[in-house]
Amino acid sequence: MLKSLIKAALASAVGIALGASAIAQEMTLKFQSSDPAGNANFILQQGWAESVKEKTGGRIAIELLPVESIVAHNETQDAIAAGILDGHVTDTSYFAGKDPAFGLIANPVGAWSSPQEMFDFMEKGGGKALMNELLEPYGLHFIGATTPGLEAFVSKVPLDGVDDLKGVKMRAPEGLVQQVFAAAGAVPVNLPGSEVFTSLDKGVIEAADYSVYSTNKAQGLHDVAKHPVYPGFHSMPLVEISMNKAKWDALDDDLKAALEESVREFAQNQVAALAESDLKAVEEDKASGEVTVHDWPAEERARFRAIATGEWAKVAERSENAKKVYDVLTGYLKDNGLLK
Repeated sequence: MLKSLIKAALASAVGIALGASAIAQEMTLKFQSSDPAGNANFILQQGWAESVKEKTGGRIAIELLPVESIVAHNETQDAIAAGILDGHVTDTSYFAGKDPAFGLIANPVGAWSSPQEMFDFMEKGGGKALMNELLEPYGLHFIGATTPGLEAFVSKVPLDGVDDLKGVKMRAPEGLVQQVFAAAGAVPVNLPGSEVFTSLDKGVIEAADYSVYSTNKAQGLHDVAKHPVYPGFHSMPLVEISMNKAKWDALDDDLKAALEESVREFAQNQVAALAESDLKAVEEDKASGEVTVHDWPAEERARFRAIATGEWAKVAERSENAKKVYDVLTGYLKDNGLLK
């Protein structure tokens, strides 16, 4: 009897293992984006999803869903841990309410002058390890980072320097970005990206930290906010591509490597495509005579960065993780001559 039970148990274990192996080798993963369908970022993300299928020989397919398809934009982390979603492509700052460290690593306002600086930090400066230290306790694994690039600024009112931000009611993601703008005199509020156009149109807000210039234009934001600031002076968000840690751990090493490679390639493609689109959109707006593009002088950009870096240390005091992010980030910037 005992032998029969052991055999049955072994047979069941083998069956489960084989089933798990099959799932690991051929699966569809449901990812939710923080961008709406039709948005330039989302379209590029769909290209990434296709590349995963190609790189893994069809063993992994990504079903990419637009923002709010399953859960709210700031609920995807919990949904992934619970198995409702398998992964997300999202701005990490949406989770600053859980730990201020997410806000600091997601958008250390004023830290980066180009996307490549941030990518180098993630790959060579300890950023990737930091992200997994932050995410793994929540049941997620960080695959890699992308970004739309240095964001332009959307405004209904002329903005030519820091002083012009005083009293301006604006949309900004929670965490450090809001904190910096508040320190600069603006009045930041929480709004999902899907509500930015309507809020600008109705006068609920006067300005918005939203996305890169071409995306802002494509979303019609310059139709209601005719004083954009370009090149951007304020923000370059870290957009994380992460998935359920247990499912990641179950993948074969070659599949893990393929996913990481797909994200690195996608990041470079996204930055290049949007930068080209930005330049074209700026020229179109200037030629129209209906939009005034504002370019802040170097001294005003320096003033804003000084305000921003002063806020990093305040965030670092709010959690052990935030202090760790602050120490690694500032150490990297100083070592590479990016911070005095």
